[in-house]
Amino acid sequence: MPLSKTKKAAYFIKMERCLDSYNKVFVVDVDNVGSQQMQDTRKQLRGTAEILMGKNTLMRKVFAAFMEKNPGHAFEALVPFCKGNVGFVFTNDSLPKVREVILANKVPAPARPGALAPIDVVIPAGPTGCDPGQTSFFQVLQVPTKIVKGQIEITNPFPLITASTKVGASEAALLTKLGIRPFSYGLKILKVYDSGSLFGEEILDINDDVLKFKFTDALNKIAAVSLATGYVTQASVAHSMAAAFQSLVAVVIGVDNYCFEKAQPYKDAL
Repeated sequence: MPLSKTKKAAYFIKMERCLDSYNKVFVVDVDNVGSQQMQDTRKQLRGTAEILMGKNTLMRKVFAAFMEKNPGHAFEALVPFCKGNVGFVFTNDSLPKVREVILANKVPAPARPGALAPIDVVIPAGPTGCDPGQTSFFQVLQVPTKIVKGQIEITNPFPLITASTKVGASEAALLTKLGIRPFSYGLKILKVYDSGSLFGEEILDINDDVLKFKFTDALNKIAAVSLATGYVTQASVAHSMAAAFQSLVAVVIGVDNYCFEKAQPYKDAL
């Protein structure tokens, strides 16, 4: 049902307020997310972030109006994402903290016929609780079974569904019969916007330890190039001095009538 003029006006005001008030945004995909799940996520983010959903055409209109008032604003990079079943999570808080809440709100879901499987589904070995009269049901899917104590038992873990393939009616029925809810759905982060920069979610995994490793690795490479080319840099000077000292010690060890203080311990040891 189309929104009334009053509700459209209220939506315009709300989204413009979000665009004016926040400088960090998560672009999220909300496929397969139920209304109750969305409401729970809103509650947990209250005071930290604000979720905004809406029709794509309406969101694009708000962006157009905002860009007219703020020409050249970096929020323009978000306009291409106004398609499909997407929404925006606005915040000024820590991005990793907000992401943790977004990703934590997932609920288990059954496999529905025709749905694309987000992960591989493997049926574990063990008793199924099904009586022997249902053996043919497992045979259709070529699931290895045997009868143990009056019930069907799966003898080996069986790969039933491959990720990114459609769930068949038989597979969905078997998982339902076994009481297996193999999938979990929640808000999926597509992109992250922060103060004019748009990047992938994986960037948020970079912490101080990762930065330290990257910096050290870069220094080692610079030092290696400097030493190979004979061009002294701040990264290579320590290695050059160490190599020079080793050369001097080697010379001192090779003669009997000369030594210096720092080389004496090495000469005495030999």
